[in-house]
Amino acid sequence: MRKKNITPEDRELFRQSVGTVKSIKSDRITVDNGKKPKPIPRTQTAEVENVLNHEVGVTEMLSLEDTLSFISPGLQKNVLKKLRHGNYGLDAEIDLHGLTSQEAKRQLLDFLHRAVQEGCRCVCIVHGKGYRSPDNHPILKNNLNLWLRQHKEVQAFCSAPPRQGGTGAVFVLLQLAEKFNRQEETNDR
Repeated sequence: MRKKNITPEDRELFRQSVGTVKSIKSDRITVDNGKKPKPIPRTQTAEVENVLNHEVGVTEMLSLEDTLSFISPGLQKNVLKKLRHGNYGLDAEIDLHGLTSQEAKRQLLDFLHRAVQEGCRCVCIVHGKGYRSPDNHPILKNNLNLWLRQHKEVQAFCSAPPRQGGTGAVFVLLQLAEKFNRQEETNDR
């Protein structure tokens, strides 16, 4: 590339418009380690933990190939049939298999909380079939069966079709957050 020839008048005009210039001694920026802002505690975990209704009774122990199915009281059975056939589009998915029971519960509650806040209607939760579980009683599958029944935002759930995980995954129909219900009402008018 050729160097451009600048006339002395243009050079003088440039220097006048730029003004006085200081030369830089270092190209590094030093961060002021003075006052750090105070950390803000996360209050979301308290909200997430309070969504389980512990009044739900103990459910029957499920084995590897048993299917899951639940519908909240007051909902039509047709809703469960549509969920089973995949008529509701999946909005989100989480894979829990391989996690400990405590880790899975924490991730599940956080996932469901975010899904409801974002307006997800139907989600898929992969829990695995439990082949490595003792006595062929899958731990996560049985825990999910209980936790989802206790969750206030869960309206229905069922095992996924074979092509989408079968008895190792579950489709969950969630209640829409209030802000999305209000948006739908205004759109209908």
